[in-house]
Amino acid sequence: MSKIPSISSEINQDIINKLTLKNFNSISPFFYKLVTEWMSDAYKLFNDIDKYLILIYLINTDFEFFRRNNINITYSDFYASKTLEIKINLIKISKDLCIPKESVRRKISDLEKRGIIRKKGKKLYLDRSAYKFQEPINTLKNVSNLISEFSQILKKENLIDKFSNRLEVSSLIKDNFSFCWYQFLKFILAYCMRWRKYFGELEILLIGITVAFNSVSTATVKLKGVESYIDKWREEILQSNIRGINAMSISDITGIPRATVIRKLKKLINYNMIQIDKNKLLHIKFNNKSYKETSNLQNETIKDLSDFITRTFNQININ
Repeated sequence: MSKIPSISSEINQDIINKLTLKNFNSISPFFYKLVTEWMSDAYKLFNDIDKYLILIYLINTDFEFFRRNNINITYSDFYASKTLEIKINLIKISKDLCIPKESVRRKISDLEKRGIIRKKGKKLYLDRSAYKFQEPINTLKNVSNLISEFSQILKKENLIDKFSNRLEVSSLIKDNFSFCWYQFLKFILAYCMRWRKYFGELEILLIGITVAFNSVSTATVKLKGVESYIDKWREEILQSNIRGINAMSISDITGIPRATVIRKLKKLINYNMIQIDKNKLLHIKFNNKSYKETSNLQNETIKDLSDFITRTFNQININ
């Protein structure tokens, strides 16, 4: 007979939220790597993040169905041969993704031309290729690294007996895939929608977080051991003397053409979010207004991130 899980094995979300804020210095490189590479992969697939979001949104209807009916589907079973039938509602897709209805219609039409989806009346049929397009091989690795890092924090706080490495976490997520990936897609879609409302588009977000990831990954080494509550972390990042990144590197990383990168960088400079030095290298920078606005958005993101970590960790730890 299998052992019944104890209620004490559940980690409270308030605790994880506090630990996320307290330890953001150690978490941030994993977080920014996850979102930067997820968005870069999304852009490179269609040269259009919105098309990828629509595809993800449609596939997420599967995860919502499984979760609603308390059905667990493993990674291997989910990516077995299948076709998904969806009743289409352009208005709902438009509202949920903050994309104009005509743009949604046009992008779905393009996905149809590519053979990724088939449209019949008010129903969509997602071809098998749609699943292979978004199979999260790299994202699963990055998510597992993030959860593993957090398990080390929980171990240091004596909240769990042992931490799990990336491979262990990855295996557990695959075993509980429909639940865990519903939580991830819920998080990443909310993240994209939040910043779309601020910027009006997602490509400029991708360029901005690529600059931020360069700053964070470089500064984290220098800030190791520094008390890293979120406000202190922000101040230290902004004050750190770190080497910036150039437009060509951003283009190589994201797949966005260099001319487009330069044009959108000018917008970020006008937003007072980044600055360019005498060597034409880019760094994150905020004035009081942009710092306050983005800090509020980042705080909302951290709450969502804590919710994602809590639900995912408890699922794989208790089950």
